[in-house]
Amino acid sequence: MENVINKLKSIQGDVSFYYKNLATNNTVGYNEEKIMLAASVIKLTVLVEAFKQIKEGKIKKEEFFITCEKDKVPSCGALNYMREDLKVTLEDLYVLMIIVSDNYATNMLIDKLGIDNINKTIKEIGLKNTVLNRKMFDNEKAVLGLENYISASDVAYLLEKMYNKELIDEKSSEEMISILKNQRINGKMPFFLHSMKPKIEIAHKTGEDTNITHDVGIVFAKEPFIVCFCGNNVNVPEYERLMQDITYDLYNKID
Repeated sequence: MENVINKLKSIQGDVSFYYKNLATNNTVGYNEEKIMLAASVIKLTVLVEAFKQIKEGKIKKEEFFITCEKDKVPSCGALNYMREDLKVTLEDLYVLMIIVSDNYATNMLIDKLGIDNINKTIKEIGLKNTVLNRKMFDNEKAVLGLENYISASDVAYLLEKMYNKELIDEKSSEEMISILKNQRINGKMPFFLHSMKPKIEIAHKTGEDTNITHDVGIVFAKEPFIVCFCGNNVNVPEYERLMQDITYDLYNKID
């Protein structure tokens, strides 16, 4: 693991990393408690809140929402490019939010679930450095300096609870992992593993913004492991290539 840390140290910018072997409980961290701008990794907390409120009976997966042109936001996702007045379910929204990182779907969910509720659940789970302060592309709040934050160790803790079927409940944890396994943005951690035969499953979520790139998830090797890469103010292509290489090396060290 010393070689992994040395590679991470070679990256200019703010880099955070956490690894945990879920079979042996062996862990390795590098700036893992560092508070980082979250980008789309914050959407994991929205997913958790959705499942929490479904369990509590406050909302239903089948509930319908109607898209509106004025609420569309740029960049990631699918809904932004579809017609107005599209009828989608709550389940459609949280699946799109994760597998294609849909920003419009995320904002609809945040409005429905409530920022205060999401942050209350974040604290109840035990996350120390994670907070949702604004919706995606809320430029007014961004100008005021309000940002969303995570840390690699926080995300790893959440993923471990999910893996252990302790996040909300067993059924919810299993469903969330299933959604994360269907991730369509696979150019970082899964890059080499998905080309292997059989393809190695990874339940993960990425985050991207200007000079920001993250990938966090569970690699289902013979000895499953959690790995979280977070990068702010980095050379994005350089760091993403390192994510590919390190994830492949971690898999091969175990298998």
